Amino acid sequence: MDAFIRNYWWKGDPGERGIHWEKWTAMCISKHEGGMGFRNFSHFNQALLARQGWRLINSPYSFWARMFKGLYYPHSDFLQAARGARASWSWSSLLKGLELL
Repeated sequence: MDAFIRNYWWKGDPGERGIHWEKWTAMCISKHEGGMGFRNFSHFNQALLARQGWRLINSPYSFWARMFKGLYYPHSDFLQAARGARASWSWSSLLKGLELL
């Protein structure tokens, strides 16, 4: 998504070469701090995954939390959980969010 937004912002027309007037990291700074306020989707995705990890911690008796606990960390809690050999894509993603927590 970042690449599509960058190409649209800098090029406009897909057939033309664009000029990069500013670094993308500078454009992702909030408007209050002097940037353009574009969202960095990689950071946004990791924040959403961390939020789901927070929900696993705060709601351990919800259906999906009990399901993940039974499958991936039956003898520990989410903060000490490991990836495992047969981790699903969703479990691996939640562990990426745990790094942010």
